[in-house]
Amino acid sequence: MRAQFVLSEIGVGLRRNLTMTFAVIVSVALSLALFGGALLMNQQVSAMKDFWYDKVNVSIFLCNKNDAESTPKCAKGAVTSAQKEQIESDLKKMDIVESVYKESADEAYKHYREQYGDTPIASTITPDQMQESFRVKLKDPEKYKVVATAFAGRDGVQSVQDQRNILQNLFDLMKGMNIAALGVMGLMLVIALMLIVNTVRVSAFSRRRETGIMRLVGASSFYIQVPFIMEAAFAGLLGGAVACVMLLVGRYFLIDHGLALADKMQLVNFIGWDAVLSVLPLVLVIGLLMPAMAAFIALRKYLKV
Repeated sequence: MRAQFVLSEIGVGLRRNLTMTFAVIVSVALSLALFGGALLMNQQVSAMKDFWYDKVNVSIFLCNKNDAESTPKCAKGAVTSAQKEQIESDLKKMDIVESVYKESADEAYKHYREQYGDTPIASTITPDQMQESFRVKLKDPEKYKVVATAFAGRDGVQSVQDQRNILQNLFDLMKGMNIAALGVMGLMLVIALMLIVNTVRVSAFSRRRETGIMRLVGASSFYIQVPFIMEAAFAGLLGGAVACVMLLVGRYFLIDHGLALADKMQLVNFIGWDAVLSVLPLVLVIGLLMPAMAAFIALRKYLKV
């Protein structure tokens, strides 16, 4: 097979179906950009979980004298010194506990004033209304229920709270956005495949005279089909390249510059450039193979030899 002939046929096909080829490139680019974005979003959620779950604590809030009337669990009154010592001792004996920090009512009041000192309700809060607590760092944050089960019903314990729950809604929202992106990606992918099939069909029809002559001179099916397959693969590869540029530009403007989320949200552990670069080869490979396979299947129906 002469490479010059194949390349010339690819050029002819692209020129004859320039509009449809452009539509294929755009649809492939959008679908693959959404695909790459979904992969990066999934990595971002995993990175944030690893970052935050390593920092969150389990908080065991103790009863104070004001909880006796309002909280059934504190009906026996405020926590005693013996109860606090027993709770702290039992926590330190647990294998899953990495460290235990005791926060007094005065320390809790100080932290509260630092966070909410400008709000109207802050002026009505007094130190004796604040709860003492134990802040427990677990070796494995997933084992929160072990601590909750062991201490939630104890005398002197008002509640056991897992700070992961505060973050879970954010993670659920990001997962929902990820699923939505995958859904749109699937729709765009179907549109891209339909465009590829139609483009190949129109291209084969417009060159039916040439392919007919090639049949008469004994050209093989593969020899006739290769230019059409390579046209689709070339358009898909261009779409994949555009998708890669969109992912790089998106990472650059959303996180580093433009919106500069890395500066505005310094507590968030954003994925690095290495994560983005690791996705690009997969996007290019899919951009190359997907149209080629679609063209091959379409040719079996519309270009029989």
